[in-house]
Amino acid sequence: MKFNKTQSLSASKSARRGFIKSIAFTTAAIAGTAMIASPQLMAAGQTWKIQSTWDAGTVGYSMFEEWCQGMEEKTGGELAFKPFPAKSVAADNNALFDSVRSGVLQGMNPFTLYWSGKIPASVFLSSYPAGPDQPAQWDTMFYSLGMLEKTREIYKKLGLFYVGPIQHDANIIHSKKPVNSLDDLKGMKIRLPGGMVAEVFQQFGVSTVSLPGSDIFPALEKGTIDAADYVGPAVNYELGFSQVTDNILFGPPGVMSVYQPVDLMDLTVNLRSWNKLTPKIQQIVEDEVRNYSQRHYQTIQKRNIEAMEKFKADGSKVSRLSQADMVRFRKAAIPVWYKWANKNPDAREIFDIQLKYMMNDTVGYITPEDIKGME
Repeated sequence: MKFNKTQSLSASKSARRGFIKSIAFTTAAIAGTAMIASPQLMAAGQTWKIQSTWDAGTVGYSMFEEWCQGMEEKTGGELAFKPFPAKSVAADNNALFDSVRSGVLQGMNPFTLYWSGKIPASVFLSSYPAGPDQPAQWDTMFYSLGMLEKTREIYKKLGLFYVGPIQHDANIIHSKKPVNSLDDLKGMKIRLPGGMVAEVFQQFGVSTVSLPGSDIFPALEKGTIDAADYVGPAVNYELGFSQVTDNILFGPPGVMSVYQPVDLMDLTVNLRSWNKLTPKIQQIVEDEVRNYSQRHYQTIQKRNIEAMEKFKADGSKVSRLSQADMVRFRKAAIPVWYKWANKNPDAREIFDIQLKYMMNDTVGYITPEDIKGME
């Protein structure tokens, strides 16, 4: 039976209310048992409390929870991870950051870009407008070109240890009206992250709005925004975006997003807690983060493919920016890159690693002519 948009929206609202109730129940249950650890575990080794920014009940948190629960066995009982969903210990991002620094939590699993106000270099520790757009490129920069070591130096100044990046997905835009080129963005009011992303979109006539993820659906439903960026198709479908928008914007073929194509998460831990581990256990944790990163990414990609079929069944239409749009977007983005790179020496050092890589012929995204006059 084919439902019309009104029927589908009503059903989605009901399903969404049930989904939110399920999340609330799961979060309450987790919070209620959060501080209870088995005597055997406490006697055997350390237990770290680690909060993710994924909400309870989502595919992201389910994977994170499963991974955490396997750490005790992998370390021979010397270290266990006690997972927490978003907002269950620290109520917001600022509190999450401070809780890990102070040791209330021993670790966090955030989107790295969250710390642009606290760590300017972090805007270059996850993808940014028209920058490196393939997951393998980011793994190459972190693990082969020295970016991981530099990142750890930066975090160490704040009493934190950056264990490693966790591949997540691209961010995409859902809109009420079709967007077939950059010119179509002019005059639109779009929910976007702040910082570099907002600054680049503003150059194309966009009015940018910053909203937490939980506020996007009602804003689209009420029409207070015309479009919204959020994560990838799998999670966005769960949040009901197909019921309040009709269009999805991707980049050119092979690129889901031109503005945040590789939206990285990470595992960051309290430095004092990290230093209490033996080198053997530290290495196990580092290796497990790399393994989890791959599994996390691949699982979400599978869910994305399934979700796109659901979006299309609901009537959503996909449009793509052209390669010419990509060139225009990168031209607008480059001065913004330099603006953020010049905020402090750490940001500049991270950006220098990436710029050299993008200018290397194996990548070829940037030419000397593109950055002529930039300092």
